[in-house]
Amino acid sequence: MKDVKSLNIQKNISFLKYTTFKIGGPAKFFCVVENVDEIKEALEFAEKNKLDIFIFGGGSNILVSDKGFDGLVIKINNQKLEIKNNEINVEGGFPFSKLVSESVKNNLTGLEWAAGIPGTVGGAICNNAGAHGKSIQDIIEKVEIIEIVPLDKGGWGVRKLTNQECSFSYRNSIFKSEKKYIILSAILKCGIYPLGFQEDESRKIISGYLETRKQKQSLEYPSAGSVFKNPEIEGEILDKILIKYPELKEIIKDNIVPVGWFVEELGLKGKKIGGAMISEKHGNFIVNTGSAKAEDVVILISLIKQKVRNRFGVQLQEEIEYVGF
Repeated sequence: MKDVKSLNIQKNISFLKYTTFKIGGPAKFFCVVENVDEIKEALEFAEKNKLDIFIFGGGSNILVSDKGFDGLVIKINNQKLEIKNNEINVEGGFPFSKLVSESVKNNLTGLEWAAGIPGTVGGAICNNAGAHGKSIQDIIEKVEIIEIVPLDKGGWGVRKLTNQECSFSYRNSIFKSEKKYIILSAILKCGIYPLGFQEDESRKIISGYLETRKQKQSLEYPSAGSVFKNPEIEGEILDKILIKYPELKEIIKDNIVPVGWFVEELGLKGKKIGGAMISEKHGNFIVNTGSAKAEDVVILISLIKQKVRNRFGVQLQEEIEYVGF
């Protein structure tokens, strides 16, 4: 095994304490990086030893195999933050929920919707995190990245992508779809609260979002967040569903149907496989009741997809990312 400089690369590190799901086997190799030089050292180690890599931040929105990951896991932990006027320059490893608090302290608006969303800024950008009809793409100006290119083809260059170059779409981006970039930092442009708008008022808005999240989600259990993307349904399939379930007209917006509605109609809330359970509060959440295996979660995901397809003719797509499968 070829070593690289002084980076602390550990062996056989369990994913359990690094993921919000508290599920997953060991990473064959694991390191925490806090700057560009350490990221490049990690990439060099992986290339010299011909290892697959997995980049992650806060460990939300992922399901790790019970076998773990047979390669190098690079945890991004850079956390610098600078706010000037209405512009936020923040590194990828900065906690997303903390960013919300910092924006409020600086009289900025545009991130209130993100209250309570776990993970890091880099993860939020990768997944185009969103809630309450808004998403992070709305305030992204530029994203600084390292492109994962082999040394003999130019190495790991640092550059910036514009919002448009990030190819944002619903819960997706170029970072999630192409897997060839590491997010270093981002520039966000927020709004400024009008004169006289007090910090206490903005905190009330955030408290309202947090209370909604508490009421609708099983926060007492570990989870990865929403399992599926809410599907956009059109044409004959939507017409058939609306004829049978006219009450759905009050729920759908822009032809997007909440996955939780399908799950509730199917009576699947509370369904358990092993230690994994479909949340009794939110049908698009699968929770770890204490001893869940990745296999349990996969079976539940397959069950939901099959039953939704059979009953409604709709093919669900996962929002969570599979690691090590």
